[in-house]
Amino acid sequence: MANGVLTRAQRLRTRLHETLTAQRNEILSFLSFLSRVKSHGKGILQRNQLLAEFEKLSEASRKKLNNGPFGEILKSTQEAIVLPPWIALAVRPRPGVWEYIRVNVSALVVEELRVPEYLHFKEELVDGSCTGNSIFEVDFGPFTASVPRPTLSKSIGNGVKFLNRHLSAKMFHDKDSMQPLLDFLRTHQHNEKTMMLNDKIQNLDTLLSVLRKADEYLTSQPPETPYHEFEHQFQEIGLERGWGDTAERVLEMSHAFGPS
Repeated sequence: MANGVLTRAQRLRTRLHETLTAQRNEILSFLSFLSRVKSHGKGILQRNQLLAEFEKLSEASRKKLNNGPFGEILKSTQEAIVLPPWIALAVRPRPGVWEYIRVNVSALVVEELRVPEYLHFKEELVDGSCTGNSIFEVDFGPFTASVPRPTLSKSIGNGVKFLNRHLSAKMFHDKDSMQPLLDFLRTHQHNEKTMMLNDKIQNLDTLLSVLRKADEYLTSQPPETPYHEFEHQFQEIGLERGWGDTAERVLEMSHAFGPS
């Protein structure tokens, strides 16, 4: 490897291989798990199926795996491709980072897979072993170069919320694009009743300050607190009805609207 630097997948493979050759107790537990996975036969197992097989292990085996590198891999594995004697694992240790390895259950051999190799291995489920190179490939990289990528595990499964916060934060930093929305919120009414913002909020800086105050207050309240219990306090700082009917809903709306 150039400059002696190992990729994440190589480090994962190396650590797993060292464990397979050095720690017998973990090997037996891991083999027990892999045998369960292999018993499903040729096919694809999703994360929920893998976790179900893990739960079927004895408590002692689960404890051994949880405390070692096998446990770390299992917690991050999103799917497994079973083509006996091989089992390939797609591991996502954190958002936007994928690693691919495959384990020969019979020979206890661990191999690192590049993305094309993993996809080819997956295609063998349908096409069988194929040595041809006539595979149609499309690189979507250029289309996603400017798309923001989540870096926190809590963002997994919350892509829409992540993009909402990213876009709203971008709007707050671009005051010209934010002004029309601010004007709309200040003039928005329902049945001649002011909604969202009142005349105490005249500019973007004031709105930001108010949202921070609202956040501090709401996080100190029970999530189910009804809006009418703090409606007067919010009116005093410039917020009107329309943000939500409970403290939890109002907090979610303010987070989606304002930058974190």
